Amino acid sequence: MSHFKNRFNNDKNKQNETSAPEQDKPEEQSKEEMSGNASEDLEVDFGDALNDAEEPVKEAEDELSALKRELAEAKDKTLRTFAELENFRKRSARTLQDELKYANMSLIRDMLPVMDNLLRAIEAAEKQDQAGELTEQGKALLDGVKMVVEQFNTVLGKHNCTPIEAVNQPFDPNFHQAITQMPSSDVAPNTVLMETQKGYVLHDRVVRPSQVIVSCEAPKE
Repeated sequence: MSHFKNRFNNDKNKQNETSAPEQDKPEEQSKEEMSGNASEDLEVDFGDALNDAEEPVKEAEDELSALKRELAEAKDKTLRTFAELENFRKRSARTLQDELKYANMSLIRDMLPVMDNLLRAIEAAEKQDQAGELTEQGKALLDGVKMVVEQFNTVLGKHNCTPIEAVNQPFDPNFHQAITQMPSSDVAPNTVLMETQKGYVLHDRVVRPSQVIVSCEAPKE
């Protein structure tokens, strides 16, 4: 009986040993399948994570490019504005300088007819003196008027207003105003023969041109 039990137990142990590996196989297979599925899931998850990471980087790069463009545009606008302000400052400075430089233009222009009358008085008195018709008192008065004219010219000169040279000068329409022509064989054509009204310049600007008589070619005999 004991022998039968021992044999039964031995057969049972063998059966258990034989069936044990068969039970382990599904577990191993299951582990392999799980391992494969996990690898696939890991690859999928890693790819999605990489795509998800690239999107913020791309957005950041686009935003950086946009900021660089805005910075370049702002810099260009700033430079343009600075250049415009600098040009405006220079124009304003030139305008102010010209206004100060030629501020006396209107005053001098209004005073020149007074000078013209003084010069006409001197011319008339000198003609009387040459004809012997001027008295001693008249001569003293003539000298006084000449002194006034000299003083007048001195004041004009202090303010950079000077008379235009005209007689025996080539005719220049920028400074001379021709009122008539006169034939002459003594000088070249287009030469100022006579000045009927003196002209003046303030710095480099004409206050009024000189009224002159200009020579022309004399007729051939």
